[in-house]
Amino acid sequence: MNIPEQYQIKSLIHQNSYLVDGELRPWSGETSEVYSTISSTPNYAPTLLGTIPTLGEKEALEAMDAAVNAYNKGQGLWPTMKVKDRIACMEKFVTQMKTKRDAVVKLLMWEIGKSLPDSEKEFDRTVDYIYDTIEEYKQLDRDNAKFEKNDGVYAHIRRGPLGVVLCLGPYNYPLNETFALLIPALIMGNTAIFKPAKFGVLLISPLLEAFQSSFPKGVVNIIYGRGRTVATPIMQSGKVDVLALIGNSKSANALQNEHPKSNRLRLVLGLEAKNPAIVLKDADLDLAIDECIAGTTSFNGQRCTALKIVYVHEDIVDEFNKRFAARVDALKFGNPWESGVKLTPLPEPDKPQYIQELIDDALAKGAAILNEKGGEITENYIFPAVLYPVNKDMRVFQEEQFGPVIPVLSFIDIDEPLDDMAESNYGQQVSLFGSDIKTLAPLIDTLVNLVCRVNLNSSCQRGPDVYPFTGRKDSAVATLSVHDALRSFSIRTFVASKDNAYNNAILNNLLDSKASNFVSTDYIL
Repeated sequence: MNIPEQYQIKSLIHQNSYLVDGELRPWSGETSEVYSTISSTPNYAPTLLGTIPTLGEKEALEAMDAAVNAYNKGQGLWPTMKVKDRIACMEKFVTQMKTKRDAVVKLLMWEIGKSLPDSEKEFDRTVDYIYDTIEEYKQLDRDNAKFEKNDGVYAHIRRGPLGVVLCLGPYNYPLNETFALLIPALIMGNTAIFKPAKFGVLLISPLLEAFQSSFPKGVVNIIYGRGRTVATPIMQSGKVDVLALIGNSKSANALQNEHPKSNRLRLVLGLEAKNPAIVLKDADLDLAIDECIAGTTSFNGQRCTALKIVYVHEDIVDEFNKRFAARVDALKFGNPWESGVKLTPLPEPDKPQYIQELIDDALAKGAAILNEKGGEITENYIFPAVLYPVNKDMRVFQEEQFGPVIPVLSFIDIDEPLDDMAESNYGQQVSLFGSDIKTLAPLIDTLVNLVCRVNLNSSCQRGPDVYPFTGRKDSAVATLSVHDALRSFSIRTFVASKDNAYNNAILNNLLDSKASNFVSTDYIL
């Protein structure tokens, strides 16, 4: 196997420390091996990448105590710090982070099978997200650097932190989506316990020292281990104020239920979706097929924003299927660093078998595989199968497949896909393909009330990161974007005083003395 030298695994990464209370604590206990499903030998065998600590309840609770102590009932250094000083810490971190680009990109490819261009894009997009968050935080501070007066009462309104955040990220964007939770949580003055995803865990290793050196002790605590072992006792303590999770609703529900006072728990969740494409009979087929290829197969369909079901009007479904199936078969499968590769090995060892089960179930209930390569299985991959006709009894209709299988349904009446969307547990996005505004206008007006983003003649996606990213029903709680995430991880809090000479003199003295970090009209340009 010809692996370019710069992408070869030349030495294992033994992550033998974890970050708690500002210390990289050495670990000599039980460890877990981290494998890639990508083979580095001619005869297939998973590749050992390294090891990570398998921490227990004791270590998890020490991390939680460190975060609680750093917050210190809102009196800690971090939550009371001046805005410019928190920004300086974040700028120090991102400057150090940028020096680790090559190491993180390499691990993104090996750990989760993400292509080289997409791995580079994930890193660069995350750096941009941090800088954009810093600029948005400055604007927020500028907007709040004033007093308001209503009914004889002055108010100085700002946004304050919520407390301790437990942050759990996903394996498909283990850097970008995790940091889309962690970065705004931190910059708003919260303290955090962060556990990396099951896959995409070693790529955090190059960044541990940057976290340690950039933030005060206890502000960021990074632990490893099984979620059930380390996250459960942290939640059971009742000391977590925010659960920030991108992943599965079952995991989110289970963790919420462990908290003894769930009414106190704030939630920032990005969960499953079953985003449909709806291809109307007047759609530009070339455009629709291009976008549906991108939407269904990008990163092997392992994205919450992937198109996971395709509705095509009966008048054009045969032509769509013929051309779409041929385009799927033409996609190049290979290792992430290979030029022009579109399909890459799956990071989950059991995923090919799961997709095979969905295919078998669909075939048994009347579907056919339309593309010649569909369902071809190897040790670490199964080629995308285009299934048609699909019906509601099939598992591939009911379940979020999160992998390379593409169910296609035909419809005559537009109410068919609309009814399915209304009955679905999910409500994130939809892709709508068509051109007749008399048809599109009422459809758009309905769809915006079923999902949170209607993509007109384009595939579903999260970005640009300045746009709100959220969902209805089981797809999300709270909104993530550069603007919204700062608000999701904070609460409006203010100082009020009656307009009289006594109070006004005190306020003027507070402002002149600059004794308070909260009561201040200073801001960063």
